[in-house]
Amino acid sequence: MQRFALTKLLAWKESPYRKPLILKGIRQVGKTWLLKEFGKLYYENTAYFNFDENEDLKQFFETTKDVHRIMQNLMLASGTKILPNKTLIIFDEIQDSPKVINSLKYFCENAPEYHIACAGSLLGVTLAKPASFPVGKVNFLQIHPMTFTEFLLASKDDNLIEYLQSIKNIEPIPDVFFNRLYEKLKMYYVTGGMPEPVKRWCENNDVDAMQDCISSILTAYQRDFAKHPNINEYPKISIIFRSIPSQLARENKKFLYKVVKTGARAREYEDALQWLIDGGIVHKVYRCSTPSLPLSAYDDLSSFKIYLADVGLLRSLCQLSVTAFGEKNRLFTEFKGALTENFVLQSLIAQSDIMPRYWSQTNPSYEVDFLIQKDNDIYPVEVKAENNVHSTSLKKYKELFSESVKLRVRFSLENLKLDGDVLNIPLFLIDYTDDLIKIALKSKDNND
Repeated sequence: MQRFALTKLLAWKESPYRKPLILKGIRQVGKTWLLKEFGKLYYENTAYFNFDENEDLKQFFETTKDVHRIMQNLMLASGTKILPNKTLIIFDEIQDSPKVINSLKYFCENAPEYHIACAGSLLGVTLAKPASFPVGKVNFLQIHPMTFTEFLLASKDDNLIEYLQSIKNIEPIPDVFFNRLYEKLKMYYVTGGMPEPVKRWCENNDVDAMQDCISSILTAYQRDFAKHPNINEYPKISIIFRSIPSQLARENKKFLYKVVKTGARAREYEDALQWLIDGGIVHKVYRCSTPSLPLSAYDDLSSFKIYLADVGLLRSLCQLSVTAFGEKNRLFTEFKGALTENFVLQSLIAQSDIMPRYWSQTNPSYEVDFLIQKDNDIYPVEVKAENNVHSTSLKKYKELFSESVKLRVRFSLENLKLDGDVLNIPLFLIDYTDDLIKIALKSKDNND
């Protein structure tokens, strides 16, 4: 497996401003593997400490804040040599260890020569709690599910990646590449980007093992729901989670509490929903009332859509059989394109720290699926699951905000092309969105 996050980890290692690092990401997204692989590749040795497997380690942090004494105790307990600047120190499963989290402040201030990286399940939930936290004393790195490009790497399709990276102009993809990438994309919809299911498929092409793995991940998430400090929230979290397919199956995908449960109200379920968001299991996309900078200033807090963190998990949660892989475009059209929309959002989030928004208006009704911010420009994004690319909403958006629209972006199964100010990007090229937008803008300027 190859993860592009290794490049970011290497930049952290070499930064003169390096602080203890906290990796955030949903359960089984590969945080522990990534840190161990990073230590193996770029350090003399790795010292690994799991505070869930060995809870006795926590006492070293409870009796002192002297980081040098803590390091000495950890070395004695583990028998592992820890060398400043040469050893990667991994603190794993720290979500239930507030003293360990708090100690990162003192490692930052008093012992910057130690390279410490931390991870944990539901760490986002822990960090959202009002507790003593080393503000400004840690670095963060969000780990996302594997991208489609990383999936191609795992599938040993290096020639396809080499071709994708060679694209320098907006022109049609030859059929010999287009058709193969299209088939690979369908398989990605089935496996998703969680590393273990991808590994099961790529190594053995074992569909049953891959599906069992995804089912196990979903089961583990639902067991995690019981970890909410208020046990009364457990059934609410579970109900919201199970309602995601129903939310996304509607033509208007705005989140409605009444879809969760008849008569449900926001005040009863908003804490449960926030727990899922903090845990990174779902993404919340706000409606943007006015597409201006910064996007966050124009959030309509009462209108939002939710998506699952991974398209493969969504496919399984929707109980869509893997046999749909062989049924032409069914994977792209099932649930009114919900899988495709989820895939697009998942891919866009991995490329930017700014969460996409969506734009809509009523009377008459128009909706642009996503708004993405690149530098100081906002681009409207339309998602089309098939080859039908007619879009009245994208046209209406241009009419209303023509002065600020440099380019409109559409993801679909159509080939790569620039039609006026509409850039059509095949879904399998989504990881190259930034580069394609730059190429399209340059081409558009030359033509103007």
